[in-house]
Amino acid sequence: MTDFNDLSSVTAYLASRRSGRPRDMIAPGPDAAQMREIVAIASRTPDHGKLNPWRVVHIAAGQRDALANVLTTAYRAEKPEAGRLEIEAMETFARQAPELLVVLYSPRESSKIPLWEQELSAGAFVMNLLHAIHAHGFVGGWITGWPSYSDAVRDHFGAAPERIAGFVFLGTAGQPLEERPRPDLDAVFSNWNPASI
Repeated sequence: MTDFNDLSSVTAYLASRRSGRPRDMIAPGPDAAQMREIVAIASRTPDHGKLNPWRVVHIAAGQRDALANVLTTAYRAEKPEAGRLEIEAMETFARQAPELLVVLYSPRESSKIPLWEQELSAGAFVMNLLHAIHAHGFVGGWITGWPSYSDAVRDHFGAAPERIAGFVFLGTAGQPLEERPRPDLDAVFSNWNPASI
């Protein structure tokens, strides 16, 4: 277990988080109590105005066939010319990994808090989900793709103006996670130089 009183342990933990491919995830996934704790930890996200402009829907293992039906029906309605491989991709998407959370961005349009800040909070919430998943010893993967942008799919979980922020797949890593290339620090981090303005 990580000793969070030791800064080196915390930084090593943060540096070790990696996303997993949902297709490579195996059982077990988090149990019901762990899932609730993961979402509770993620809810500690920065949230100007305390709006909670996000919410989560758990898709149970026994509901994956129903999800596959939702995705394929919506896909066929939008793309009637879709071929077999495209439909199979939707079915595969629905059945990956032991556990699945659908994260919805739920803006509060009547609030004085700008929608952009609410979107940022929703993205931070998903990142906190991934950290909480990792802290529990599981692997997570945040996936968008066509289902995230389909209103017909969204309507099975919420209603406009909500949008699907992504599908977060959870499970155990079925194989070692590969480190992906990270940006060169000097390309993304700099010190301000007011003289350059």
